[in-house]
Amino acid sequence: MTLVPAAVNRRRFLSRTSQGLFGVALASLLEPGLLRAAPARGVLGNLPLPQKAKRVIWLTMAGGPSHLELFDRKPKLAELDGQPMPESVTRGQQLAQLQGQKLVCLGPLFPFQKYGQSGIEICGLLPHLGAAVDDICLVRSMTTEAINHDPAHTFMNTGSQIAGRPSMGAWVTYGLGSEAEDLPGFVVLVSTGKGRSPQPIAARQWSSGFLPGRFQGVQLRSKGDPVLYLGRPAGVLPDQQAAVVAAINELNRSHDAVEHDPEIATRIAQYELAFRMQTSVPGLMDLAGEDARTIARYGCEPGDGSFASNCLLARRLAQRGVRFIQLYHRDWDHHSLLREELPLRAREVDQACAALIADLKHLGMFDDTLLVWSGEFGRTPMSQSNKGPVGRDHHNKSMSMWLAGAGVRGGLAYGATDELGYSAVEQVCTVHDLHATMLHQLGIQHDAFSVKFQGLDAKLTGVEGARVLKELLA
Repeated sequence: MTLVPAAVNRRRFLSRTSQGLFGVALASLLEPGLLRAAPARGVLGNLPLPQKAKRVIWLTMAGGPSHLELFDRKPKLAELDGQPMPESVTRGQQLAQLQGQKLVCLGPLFPFQKYGQSGIEICGLLPHLGAAVDDICLVRSMTTEAINHDPAHTFMNTGSQIAGRPSMGAWVTYGLGSEAEDLPGFVVLVSTGKGRSPQPIAARQWSSGFLPGRFQGVQLRSKGDPVLYLGRPAGVLPDQQAAVVAAINELNRSHDAVEHDPEIATRIAQYELAFRMQTSVPGLMDLAGEDARTIARYGCEPGDGSFASNCLLARRLAQRGVRFIQLYHRDWDHHSLLREELPLRAREVDQACAALIADLKHLGMFDDTLLVWSGEFGRTPMSQSNKGPVGRDHHNKSMSMWLAGAGVRGGLAYGATDELGYSAVEQVCTVHDLHATMLHQLGIQHDAFSVKFQGLDAKLTGVEGARVLKELLA
């Protein structure tokens, strides 16, 4: 295979390369800022819709938080606690681990109370979020198609249960680009609740799928080295490394001139981005400049790897122009020990979520930042007791989530489930509807945003049909 085009002979190539190396090395020595890249542009150009959201922060509660304990109070379910679940409700329905077992109603395990001027009822385990309830839109009628964790995460992230599709963060950065100069446009942060071993989160959940690889999410670790192998090797000076990067990229550009492979362009961009991140990432992770009151408001210790620390890092990423920021907090899969474990998970996220809202408002960023809080599915109104002390099984017919900022109506409870919390029955929402609404607030027309893949016009919102949830929007 020819690496360099025939028109570029050895002498010419070495001459061009040496000039490039000298320029990059000199820039790194005299003015590091000259190495910053221009913000990456997306493919959409002029947006078809008004852009209410410039960025997204998606708070993912991995495992499936129980809507019946947190957001969807059901007096009738409490009344039937311990009694057989009516067969008319569950006959012919898909169940995960309760198939063929005796189905018994489990009433809510924690009290609810009304919060804010809107008087929305949520669980008393979430007092900080309750204090911010007038800033959020609580959706009680979300549904999903998947009933097990990995396909449910895949569906929530990509709009399909089939692996290999682009995640929403990849779609958004592909369409809009990023305003970040020295950071990826799509960043992922993962934290784990204290207690049991949680399910793993596969890196393909933030994959770029069939889009160019430069749009995939980059995971930053909130504890230890933020990015593995990013540090400069011992004894290597910045100008020396810049020269190596320039030489490699010159070879890659020559190769690209022959092959015209978009992944070569991705490789070039990633080499350059990694070089810039060696400076930008340590500054991002250093919270020494944060006000002590701000850190206390989030309830974290800098560098502790907690969800609270990740929320603070999410705000810092947003300030630096990152387009799509996704936080995963694991260990919400309460098949058992629901009474014991749920208060721990609630405590780990409650204060930080409210602090993030307050911080964004204080900085004037709330109105153009779209916040989304969601699991991958809900939990059953029936108890599960075959794995230890009582819990709830996976459930896809109903779940609760909330959105805030970027033109979303605050102080609104949207949709409803039946009296037992089994099925969404009013203003029923799908994952495709959620994606369509998010794209709409980003200025993107969901049904016109597509990429040719295997001869078809592939879209984040699929072919099943989706609607923008305009009732949620101010």
